[in-house]
Amino acid sequence: MGVPRSVFAHFIVGVSAEYTLDDWRTDISEAQTAGIDGFALNIGVTDPCNDTQLSNAYSVAEELGYKVFLSFDYLAPGPWEASAVIARVQKHANSPAQYRVNGLPLVSTFEGTSNGSDWPAIRAAVSICFMPCWTSVGPFSPLMQYVDGAFSWDAWPHGATDKTIDADKTWKSALAPKAFMMGISPWFYTNLPRYEKNWLWRGDDMWHYRWQHAMDLQPSFVQIISWNDWGESHYVGPIHSTGMPGITPEDPRGAHRYVDDMPHDHWRDLLPYYIEAYKNGRPPNVTSEKLHFWYRLTPASAGSSDGTVGGAPYEPSTPPNDVVQDKIFFTALLQNPAIVTLQIGANPPDTFSSTSPGVFHSSTPLRGRTGAVTLCISRNGSVVKSAVGEAITPRPPNGKTNYNAWVGGLD
Repeated sequence: MGVPRSVFAHFIVGVSAEYTLDDWRTDISEAQTAGIDGFALNIGVTDPCNDTQLSNAYSVAEELGYKVFLSFDYLAPGPWEASAVIARVQKHANSPAQYRVNGLPLVSTFEGTSNGSDWPAIRAAVSICFMPCWTSVGPFSPLMQYVDGAFSWDAWPHGATDKTIDADKTWKSALAPKAFMMGISPWFYTNLPRYEKNWLWRGDDMWHYRWQHAMDLQPSFVQIISWNDWGESHYVGPIHSTGMPGITPEDPRGAHRYVDDMPHDHWRDLLPYYIEAYKNGRPPNVTSEKLHFWYRLTPASAGSSDGTVGGAPYEPSTPPNDVVQDKIFFTALLQNPAIVTLQIGANPPDTFSSTSPGVFHSSTPLRGRTGAVTLCISRNGSVVKSAVGEAITPRPPNGKTNYNAWVGGLD
């Protein structure tokens, strides 16, 4: 498909009910700064804020020169009627903010394979470029006859392993010459009893090496999972407490207990570099040095797992503490070779040597060390950049391990 490569972020509209226009301006501006081309606006059929917040999203996107498109969620609240899909698409299709592929409005889904046969009639009623997320049936399903491309939600590894590029290669090859939209995510942990969700997948180094996969594979599009799904801990956008699952911060069924004070904003720091590398098929020159790092605030075994398992309910489970690694992960963008030191508390620092300019990624195990985390970039014996992160403690304050990541970087 002959269109410029683009990067989107998955945005859950259902958690934006309290958003003001300024909230939209903030999020869209932050996404633009990170080099993200548009939001995939996930909408559930029963979300009461759809009318207001979709209008707000398109309005602010028009104002700021940004792009968005609709992604119909067929799972969480139930399926969409074909007539409702048509009405939603037609309402926004002519907006200058609507992302288009070869002149046609891009439309996606989150699942909905049971309603796959609706799409010929939908497409007869409204002209679209259709790229659903039908990951559950795979790229060889007969349903792929109805699509112009597809988005794969297969963004995490299974068990105590790292994510490989193999599934992405299969999707791209099977869909050709149609478009493949690759999913990239930094993390996954959810513990929401009200939705019967309590599992994790390995994140660890993934935010770095999945962008290498994208540069190597060159999919038509990339979609970041996600901008604001706080309940699944893979958000790269700012935290908006009012939209988080859970009635109050004290609600034991909600996400506040593992998301509050766990910012992920610094995961966006290297996105301009990663996105340019993906779009051009090669790493760009480093014009500004960056450093970001992430880790859990306690060892995995320091508290109760609170029933969390490694793996979703539909796959074999693995003990969660076998899946995650007790490490601090970091990535630096360097204009010249440098020494990176990482110190935990008052313990002796770990030293890493980068012998060339460009991106430098590594990690170090906790090994029982606790205290604030300090990272420094040095040359010729002098510190040129440094950052201090939240302290690692020997046990969680409530006795339950928080498997979410704390993400830091240069301010």
